[in-house]
Amino acid sequence: MAERAHPRPKIYPPPEFPPRRPGRFDRVPPAVFPAILGVLGLGLALRRGLAAAGLPMALADLVLGAAAVIWAYAAFAYLAKMARRPSVIMDDLKVLPGRTGLATATIGAMALAAAVAPFSAGFGKGILLVALGLHLGVMVLTVLALRRLPPEARDVTPGWHLTFVGFIVGGLAAPVLGWTALAVGLVWAMAAVAVLIWGASLVQLIRRVPPAPLRPLLAIHLAPASFVATVGAMAGVPVLPEVALLLAVGICAALMLSVRWITQSGFSAMWAAFTFPLSAFAGALFALGWDLAGMVVLVAALGVIPAIAYRVITLWGSGKLAAVTNAAEA
Repeated sequence: MAERAHPRPKIYPPPEFPPRRPGRFDRVPPAVFPAILGVLGLGLALRRGLAAAGLPMALADLVLGAAAVIWAYAAFAYLAKMARRPSVIMDDLKVLPGRTGLATATIGAMALAAAVAPFSAGFGKGILLVALGLHLGVMVLTVLALRRLPPEARDVTPGWHLTFVGFIVGGLAAPVLGWTALAVGLVWAMAAVAVLIWGASLVQLIRRVPPAPLRPLLAIHLAPASFVATVGAMAGVPVLPEVALLLAVGICAALMLSVRWITQSGFSAMWAAFTFPLSAFAGALFALGWDLAGMVVLVAALGVIPAIAYRVITLWGSGKLAAVTNAAEA
């Protein structure tokens, strides 16, 4: 009987020497964008706070200008990463930090439109239209990415607000640009989607306790209620803004009572989830005339948001943010 031939060993490529060094933008982490959105939101809230106090807008414009530069650099860096391998965006969307990061990237463009709108209606309209279109694209790609994941990885998370309700941020610029009807449509449509996500998240929270590292994401639940209140007030929608603000107050109170439990695992890039909801809440209080409460929240935001944003952006600069958030490499 003839002996069986042994299978040929696999051929592995020889090791590179010297080892290949990744390009400058090959592993840009989408997780940097939530913190940048927080700084943009702080600038918008500061603009409302200074107006309520009758003070000049110079400080708010300075914050918005600095945040716009950081956002533009981060967006350029991620586009450079995609230029090297366009499919890398689908790899980033496989993980939670990538999904929340890419959603806040396009939401940040909507916040930029709101920052620019008082100075240039034409420029503001252009940015807003592009931002809404890009966010729609990110939403579609996110749905495709979720469908390819196992069922246990498709659970509803607070980050779904960013992907599916994030369009509401476009409503901050729309009334200023003369597109009040767009703002009204966004308010009602996004409020309905947010209610569905809140309901599903509440059921999940009752059934099982989220792991400590993911608990900071619970703060995202504050953002949709705050934005609905602000945009609804700007667009002249009756009743809904007041209801949304009361809901935001309730969510904020629950978060404050649970802050030790939420932050149990210590600082991480997930803490960026505290930034933009806090600035959105301050803006909502000012938008509905709760100026004293708005000042209190704004002062807290001035202490919290820059500190978190600095640490997250520093992690990006050191290269650690990509590693801890599983950012894909081009």
